[in-house]
Amino acid sequence: MANRKMKTMDGNQAAAHASYAFTDVAAIYPITPSSVMAEHTDEWATEGRENIFGQTVKVTEMQSEAGAAGAVHGSLAAGALTTTYTASQGLLLMLPNLYKIAGELLPGVFNVSARTVATHALSIFGDHSDVYACRQTGCAMLCSSSVQEVMDLTPVAHLAAIKGKIPFINFFDGFRTSHEIQKIEAWDYADLKEMTDFDAVNAFRRHALNPEHPVQRGSAQNPDVFFQAREACNPYYDALPAIVQEYMDKINAKIGTDYKLFNYHGSPDAETIIVAMGSVNDTIEETIDYLIANGEKVGVVKVRLYRPFNVQAFIDAIPDSVKRIQVLDRTKEPGALGEPLYLDVVAALRDTKFHNVQVFSGRYGLSSKDTTPAQMVAVFKNTEKKRFTVGIVDDVTHLSLETGKPLITTPEGTKNCKFWGLGADGTVGANKNSIKIIGDNTDMYAQAYFDYDSKKSGGVTVSHLRFGHKPIKSTYLISKANFVACHNPAYIRKFNMVQELVDGGSFLLNCPWDEKELENKLPGQVKKYIADHNINFYTIDGVKIGIETGMGATRINTILQSAFFQIAKIIPEEKAIDLMKQAAQKTYGRKGEDVVKKNWDAIDAGAKKVVKVNVPEHWKDCKDEGLDFRPATDGRKEVIDFVNNIQAAVNAHEGNSLPVSAFADYIDGTSPCGTAAFEKRGIAVNIPVWDSDNCIQCGFCSYVCPHAVIRTIALTDDEAQKSPEGMQSLALNGMPGYKFAVTVSALDCTGCSSCANVCPGKKDKETGEQKKALVMKNMAEYEDTQRFFDYTVKLPEKPDVISKFKETTVKGSQFKKPLLEYSGACAGCGETPYAKLITQLFGDRMYIANATGCSSIWGNSSPSTPYTVKDNGKGPAWSNSLFEDNAEFGFGMSLAHDAMRQGLKSKVEKLMTEDVSEEVKEACRNYLDTFLVGAENGAASEKLVKAISGIDNPLVKDLLENQDMLAKKSQWIFGGDGWAYDIGFGGLDHVIASGRDVNIFVFDTEVYSNTGGQSSKSTKTGAIAQFAAGGKDVKKKDLASIAMSYGYVYVAQIAMGADYAQTVKAISEAEAYPGPSLIIAYAPCIAHGIKKGMGKAMTEEKLAVEAGYWHNFRFNPAAQKKFTLDSKAPTGDYQEFLKGEVRYASLALKDPARAERLFKQNEDNAKERFAYLEKLVDLYS
Repeated sequence: MANRKMKTMDGNQAAAHASYAFTDVAAIYPITPSSVMAEHTDEWATEGRENIFGQTVKVTEMQSEAGAAGAVHGSLAAGALTTTYTASQGLLLMLPNLYKIAGELLPGVFNVSARTVATHALSIFGDHSDVYACRQTGCAMLCSSSVQEVMDLTPVAHLAAIKGKIPFINFFDGFRTSHEIQKIEAWDYADLKEMTDFDAVNAFRRHALNPEHPVQRGSAQNPDVFFQAREACNPYYDALPAIVQEYMDKINAKIGTDYKLFNYHGSPDAETIIVAMGSVNDTIEETIDYLIANGEKVGVVKVRLYRPFNVQAFIDAIPDSVKRIQVLDRTKEPGALGEPLYLDVVAALRDTKFHNVQVFSGRYGLSSKDTTPAQMVAVFKNTEKKRFTVGIVDDVTHLSLETGKPLITTPEGTKNCKFWGLGADGTVGANKNSIKIIGDNTDMYAQAYFDYDSKKSGGVTVSHLRFGHKPIKSTYLISKANFVACHNPAYIRKFNMVQELVDGGSFLLNCPWDEKELENKLPGQVKKYIADHNINFYTIDGVKIGIETGMGATRINTILQSAFFQIAKIIPEEKAIDLMKQAAQKTYGRKGEDVVKKNWDAIDAGAKKVVKVNVPEHWKDCKDEGLDFRPATDGRKEVIDFVNNIQAAVNAHEGNSLPVSAFADYIDGTSPCGTAAFEKRGIAVNIPVWDSDNCIQCGFCSYVCPHAVIRTIALTDDEAQKSPEGMQSLALNGMPGYKFAVTVSALDCTGCSSCANVCPGKKDKETGEQKKALVMKNMAEYEDTQRFFDYTVKLPEKPDVISKFKETTVKGSQFKKPLLEYSGACAGCGETPYAKLITQLFGDRMYIANATGCSSIWGNSSPSTPYTVKDNGKGPAWSNSLFEDNAEFGFGMSLAHDAMRQGLKSKVEKLMTEDVSEEVKEACRNYLDTFLVGAENGAASEKLVKAISGIDNPLVKDLLENQDMLAKKSQWIFGGDGWAYDIGFGGLDHVIASGRDVNIFVFDTEVYSNTGGQSSKSTKTGAIAQFAAGGKDVKKKDLASIAMSYGYVYVAQIAMGADYAQTVKAISEAEAYPGPSLIIAYAPCIAHGIKKGMGKAMTEEKLAVEAGYWHNFRFNPAAQKKFTLDSKAPTGDYQEFLKGEVRYASLALKDPARAERLFKQNEDNAKERFAYLEKLVDLYS
């Protein structure tokens, strides 16, 4: 038997652990949800872990998934056993190489956390649309249903690939398996080595390309021989199922399992069975056990080897008694006769003893849609619908099955716990630690799964934890819990969470309220449920403890983790505290001992300061007050309809109840602009409060606000007099008859404090003390100031004020409405202030092509659309295509716009030659004169439309019908450094080389922020990132210089916090330049681990420039002085700047000697770069 130990891990780690053993080379590229496998591989290689060949894996990060696949192909061709990890679009980018690798009989393994392929919308969650797209490539396809199966069967993929000479796609469900944490048995590499056919390994290496015994591969063949040569591989595919079963049998002998190509579970005399792949099988098994106990004859055939599909093994798995087969596919193939697995099953049954058995085709679980036992019961009972869906309500094509009441099928004695957290408050991380503490230090089985919304941070996270003394196969969300924790008091009126508790369960609420305040703050239905169901109710003031222990007001994770262990009593208190402290040391040790100590203090305080609430008897008489939702009534009809019909349900975590018909107007993925304004999440602990006495009216606060929740407002005297009572205002400097105010949307603020950080304030005349005009204060006490914002946000812009201060200045720009507001970006985000400013300058005439990444997620995560419109209905037209093709996507928009306008231009020119009035001719001339000047052509277009309206002329009719296309628009292409420097660089380079008038804006965070902080070509030397666990060895790519080398591209580097004026100047110049422009903006990110906190992001930008880490400059080919170096010679301490960020400081803790060398190289690179820029000043002077 194998020597295996119990460990707690998720599916990605299980796959990486098993895969690492057989891998010589790993070529990787980040993509959710598969990146974690590559990250583990890189970390283990850095730590020196050896594979079964006695060496560390050679890990290399490529520029794209297509590049990774090419590297895999080349590495295999040269004789190294090679692996990669991918999903979704990334897997599809590998398709051409999958054909090649399979065609050349190379034993590569592609580990895939199966994920939804983007269609009408992006989804990072799981289904089988990506792997099914590969079924014709010639790769074998092996599927695992659980974390344990991933550990057990990944070796089968590698071993069978080696012996069978066929590449494998080793896949499992993204998120539901990849991110589910389970207590499982892990392989010892000695056992894996024992099963390896080293003769086959050596044969593979000897057959590889080598100048010592050269051959040529990859020829071009003609029609006379290609067909025959292609058929010659058939014996390998015929033999492969037996090889796979051979290795399954070896594993069965080692660990006591019964893995087969197709496994059956259920009644031996089943009449109805399901055929399925993936994590749903565990849910089906659990349901079957429940139904059999109630006399039902049901079963499931679990598909493991999907390709090659072995008909005989499939037939052998089916009981002879079967009358109905329900095939479940986790994908949708529009226009097909059925989904792929269904078609395979129908083909397999033909001419067998099951030829006349009814076969039904069902779709389920797209984009990780929760799949429950009740849904599986509905599938088993289906006798009417030959094609069906389950888990949704289809009231359009009526394919859905009706689902009965929820079933409790988890093993008796299983404890179910739910934790409602705020994104980035540490709840998820703490719960990962908790489940590992329980799994690794008790004899209980443990499972954890984390349910997220799409916001970057500040969104809702729900952690689902189960533990018990029997194996847990419940691959669905918890609906009835023994313990529920609410980590943000704002949620108590937004979501039904207490109602999920079983009688006698425990509820922990993080809040500052005493018993009197609880009486007033808790909704009636919550109080009644607690009283009626004998709920044990506890409170803890995590925010107060966080401040007292130095953790801060928002990092409450370890405090509440400690409270959970104190209440749940799973582990003795003293031992639990000790284990939590060990986990904190492991998790936060790289951030320094000070951080570890703060966490230890928080753990101690969390255990001691839990308060048990005495539940009053009169709570049983409380009335239902409903959830805190105010129907939208004010605004554009399309927005109101979307908010009330879609957004309200989704934000209340009731989106699963929406029927198909609710999306009839949004089939193509379209959403109305401006829905984010209706969310009013109220998640901030502290918000900025304005003191007019200390304000100098600079506008810096509004300028830097990541979420556009703080506005500088110009009011007429009349508007000021009508303002809400208590609202402060000042006389607007330089504008008689106007007042000035700063207002804050308390309910949209995330509490980052960036505004207060940059506020210069005034010097007190008596004390000489600098007093800020913005001070962070408790949101609960100042929530009423929301009415000031609600009043001022509806006031019209003041064109004369904007004209006076000029919209291309810091102050002037802030009197314009931001057309990016209340996004789902992280608190203190370094990206959104730039995008917001661009919308203030050009938003009413912008196209935005947005690369997939952070900026697409905070830019449009359903149901929140933060890009909005002006009072006239104009605003940014935004769209996302893919990650890799964004420059080309924006380029295509520009081509379309220009093509349409050129046609209209010719009609205007022709109209001038006809018998029309001088007024019309003048309007035509004005339009044509400004045709290429975006800032002026909009007004000229309006005058033209006004002049020709009412004229009976075919040309005029066409112009009026297409008047929306008349004005010159501003084409913008947004994306992060992962896109611009890596996967999208080829397209970006082509677009700027084209000479077309497009504006490219790069949010440079120096890492792949959206996928978890992986290294990009923008990452600097010595920075630790995912895929660069030992600190990056090479210097940052000089994207700006590459662009400048063309000579006709406007190029700028900016850092808002270092130079507010230079930022707006560069953006304005770039847009005005009649050709391609590229702006690279330094954007501090939560992934940097800024020790001062993200509230100091602007300070960090300033320090970066002062130290010479980042350089601001502008290259304008249209200017007389083409190159301007806006940064002064560095004066700051470069090494101290590096030490202020965990991405650098952690390397110094981990490997001081390496850190010293790489940090010096980093600084030397920066000095060399600045010297080069100084030479450009001379060159272009």
